[in-house]
Amino acid sequence: MQRLLILLGILLVFMGLAWPWLSKLPFGRLPGDIIIERENFRLYFPLTTGLLVSLFLSLLLWWWSRK
Repeated sequence: MQRLLILLGILLVFMGLAWPWLSKLPFGRLPGDIIIERENFRLYFPLTTGLLVSLFLSLLLWWWSRK
């Protein structure tokens, strides 16, 4: 558990330092993300982004469990 928390902390620090570059990535604006804008209403459902993040995390955890 300690190793996991240290790893997550290092990852958060890295993401914080890399935020200016990470914010320019097209995540959240991918084809397949659903955006409905009406007067006084906005619905944003990141379908494609969620699927890609889920796939990446699944592969990462699968790789990590093989060690």
